[in-house]
Amino acid sequence: MRRSAFRRSRGDGPFRFASIGAGVVLLAIMAAIGVFLVVKAVPALQANTSSFLTELTWQPNATKPVFGIGALAFGTVLSSLLALVIATPVAVGVALFISHYAPRRLASLLGYIVDLLAAVPSVVYGLWGVAFLVPFMLGPSKFLNDHLGWIPFFGGATVVGKSMLTASLVLAIMILPIIAAISREVFLQAPKTQEEAALALGATRWEMIRMSVLPFGRPGVISAAMLGLGRAMGETIAVALIFPATFKITIEILGPYGNSIAANIANGFGEATDVGRGALIASGLVLFLITLLVNMAARFVIARRKEYARAAA
Repeated sequence: MRRSAFRRSRGDGPFRFASIGAGVVLLAIMAAIGVFLVVKAVPALQANTSSFLTELTWQPNATKPVFGIGALAFGTVLSSLLALVIATPVAVGVALFISHYAPRRLASLLGYIVDLLAAVPSVVYGLWGVAFLVPFMLGPSKFLNDHLGWIPFFGGATVVGKSMLTASLVLAIMILPIIAAISREVFLQAPKTQEEAALALGATRWEMIRMSVLPFGRPGVISAAMLGLGRAMGETIAVALIFPATFKITIEILGPYGNSIAANIANGFGEATDVGRGALIASGLVLFLITLLVNMAARFVIARRKEYARAAA
């Protein structure tokens, strides 16, 4: 016993220092990224002749640079939230089916397929969206505009295939495997005693899931959704191929409107001047801050559910 305790004490110290070092390195990397973005963005912001936060024009390569992040930030947040609203219910349903409804062999096959979808490159989703989804979405978009045009989201005089809705659908398909895979693993960790107790008391399978599995897995689902939201906000190639690349703030998701920070960086970096590159880096700084705020909000929500998770464990 003394020998085993001595071995544990010898191993705990290096492991503790290695863990602390890994955390410090991660924080240092994030701080270095932030400092780099600020240093590179300041000259362009000083050369800007308009308000960076409210201007809707993006002309940083002009003789008198005029650019603003308002439309890009709005398009990034709107498309990501729409993708999250579309993907999360489907992903949770897939995760519940794999973990609690499907036979073991079918569940293993579906789990492998879901994991495989998460490994598909984003450019493949973008090319598929341009070649198939853009022409296909023209009909449903017209239907929504004709029958639900009184809703501001589906209103507008012009309906096209390359729209905010199409880009959001592509983003939803991209983040769905991530949310489904993490939610599946969380649901599988639900306490079996609570599930068996609910079934023994006469609950149906859905009632058992609603009373014991979903409350236990809610923090994990929130974490998975925030991870998917982060990928949707930072997605570049797929949305760059689909977005109309306009600079306008509107909630009409069926018209030729929409752009994002990442897509604008991909489309404009190759032809940008020094000021133009600084402006794109400044927009990247805004995306960096938005992502940090989203993660902080997710941690706050998860922390509120921590007590239940400890009790259920």
